[in-house]
Amino acid sequence: MNLLFCGNSKVFDGVLTCLLSIVKRTTENVRLNVFLFTMDVSRIKADYVPITDAEVDFLQNILRKYNLKSTVKKVDVTQLYEENFAGSPNEGAYCSPYTLIRLFADLVPKMPDKILYLDADVMFNRDARLLYDIDVTDYEYAAANDHYGKYLIRHDYINAGVLLLNMKKIRQTGLFEKARKLICTKKLVFADQSAIIRSTTRKKLLPQKFNDQKFLHKHTVVRHFSKRLFWLPYPHTDNIKQWQVDKVHKVFRYHAFDDIYEEYLHYKSMLDKSMLENK
Repeated sequence: MNLLFCGNSKVFDGVLTCLLSIVKRTTENVRLNVFLFTMDVSRIKADYVPITDAEVDFLQNILRKYNLKSTVKKVDVTQLYEENFAGSPNEGAYCSPYTLIRLFADLVPKMPDKILYLDADVMFNRDARLLYDIDVTDYEYAAANDHYGKYLIRHDYINAGVLLLNMKKIRQTGLFEKARKLICTKKLVFADQSAIIRSTTRKKLLPQKFNDQKFLHKHTVVRHFSKRLFWLPYPHTDNIKQWQVDKVHKVFRYHAFDDIYEEYLHYKSMLDKSMLENK
């Protein structure tokens, strides 16, 4: 199973919890090939530096407790970013410039033909094969609706936080190439998500259970912890992430991930202790 994440050290907790959810919810002893795109754009902000080799090695060591052949590969795309997006209208993207770098997946050598892109704030509630094994042969990608966009924008508006990518088809249609041109020429409300949607030739629309941004049901495969609207005690938005364990318990009252959290907190404590010892 090929996976793609993007970010700096700030995505570590999200990637760790997400990977743990995959290996613990997938019945088959699955081999994971994880690609982690990162970069150094500290010229924009001091903490916009690559995820560390130590963090990448730590993730790989954990995965190999489940399958000895699993890998986590760090891919530094700093040069690609500076050549393509430096000074672009979307450099100050709504999240961070790291959200743009998945658009380089067709330029990075030896990327597999099928890869599942995941935002770092998702967790699997059921077997990841239910999503990964979906046939996308005739499509550029498969994705589920954006919870709010399907009402406010159009019925087939997708959320790009979970994308099952057919890289062979994407290279043929030039999806990411077209998206990069949009990023460079026009300020977009949702940056790369908007660019992908506008550049799409053919997508497969998936049921909401494959990227549920609001609810957790028994049938939910992927719970996406994106910003959402709460009505009580007054209308407001909040951006609770899955690694904020106390908030997940208190606000969402979720306990379906407690076995994952137990391992996450254990491994996180191990890493923190190791980092203190190496200072």
